[in-house]
Amino acid sequence: MKASVFIVDDHYMVIEGIRSLLQNERDIEWMGHAMNAASCLSFLKQQQPDVILMDVNLPDMSGTDLCKEVKQLYPAVFILGLSTFNQQAIIRNMMDNGASGYVLKNATKEELFEAIATVLSGKNYLSMQAALSLRKQEKDTPLMTRREKEVLQLIAEGFTNAEMAEKLFISVPTVNTHRKSLLEKFDAKNTAILIGKANKQGLV
Repeated sequence: MKASVFIVDDHYMVIEGIRSLLQNERDIEWMGHAMNAASCLSFLKQQQPDVILMDVNLPDMSGTDLCKEVKQLYPAVFILGLSTFNQQAIIRNMMDNGASGYVLKNATKEELFEAIATVLSGKNYLSMQAALSLRKQEKDTPLMTRREKEVLQLIAEGFTNAEMAEKLFISVPTVNTHRKSLLEKFDAKNTAILIGKANKQGLV
């Protein structure tokens, strides 16, 4: 049975490159392309492919937001994130929003086929570079308690210690203790460095 594939990308050269790799393959049915989120959603109202190759950077909506919306509307459609970026936060965001995999735009024909076949079998697929990037993040990420994660998120959102204490139903000294613990765990001299490091790792 053929797998129908659709691509969403705002670069025509990328679309053409991937189309030329896939269109003559007997197991692949090329369903076309969209160059922005609006066109993609409009196409999906008419018909749904098995797999969407979705760029993470689109002109009218981020790929992560589009991924989330498509999965809510059409849960049976598999999505592969497509990007030139190998950043942990972007990969993690796509996967958290429903993508079944992540492929870099420099992928070989074999890698694309493997990615499509893997997600169609119900498993997740990460390109080698994406997998290494995530593994590095897991190694670098300090172990935090649930409360520390909550405090970290609130610090990132700009809450004061008093506001955090009120929101989490704990005392201000307890918030201070969590804050100090986070600074130590992330080896950060101040809050700005703490948030910078946490952001880089896709934690906030």
